[in-house]
Amino acid sequence: MLVDFLHSVECETLYLVGDIIDGWRLRKGWYWPAQHNEVVRRILKIARKGTRVVYIPGNHDEMFRDYVGLNFGGVELARDALHVTADNRTLLVTHGDMFDSVVLYAKWLAFLGDQAYTLLLKANVIFNAVRRRLNLPYWSLSSYLKKKVKNAVQYVGQFEEAVARAAADLGVDGVVCGHIHCAEIRQVGQIIYYNDGDWVESCTALVEERDGSMKVLDWSAHRREHSIAKLRKQLA
Repeated sequence: MLVDFLHSVECETLYLVGDIIDGWRLRKGWYWPAQHNEVVRRILKIARKGTRVVYIPGNHDEMFRDYVGLNFGGVELARDALHVTADNRTLLVTHGDMFDSVVLYAKWLAFLGDQAYTLLLKANVIFNAVRRRLNLPYWSLSSYLKKKVKNAVQYVGQFEEAVARAAADLGVDGVVCGHIHCAEIRQVGQIIYYNDGDWVESCTALVEERDGSMKVLDWSAHRREHSIAKLRKQLA
């Protein structure tokens, strides 16, 4: 679905808000299916066509932080960025792991959590394979379970507030981040908090419209609506 999304959209600026490549997974053994090459090729093609592509590495692809400031194939590597919207608001764009106390102070716990999360994602793949056989649309089991677990909900709330406080200290109007895999647009005090979600659970992206308004685009839902509209047109 990520390749389909990249083929379907055009934009002036594309921010890759970290954890694009899972370095933690690659440390355990080489895992690079052909679909990953297609994602990389598409991003490079978008850059060649004139879109500004800014890659902000996260904690899973932190090895690229050593190359911040360089440009590879038209892709800029940056620690973070300031984005000015069409309606003249300034947003901090960052991955967000620096606001995660687990990543900062208990990395062993982060790795342990990653193991559990990997198992959950595998269950999600199997679950959706069954749904496809039954002609049912994509639905994220892992995202649903995470939202139902009280401690996870509390952690997400604390993370969002920590990110918003840091943005307020910088004097910006809002903050865009990733890291916790929970797409959200929320007002926290004077700061608008945006999280673009991910492409392993929810298949979401954060989009700025021409007037500066922002929305979370759920690509699986978008594809489903498009298929229904196409079927209705054929039956009309």
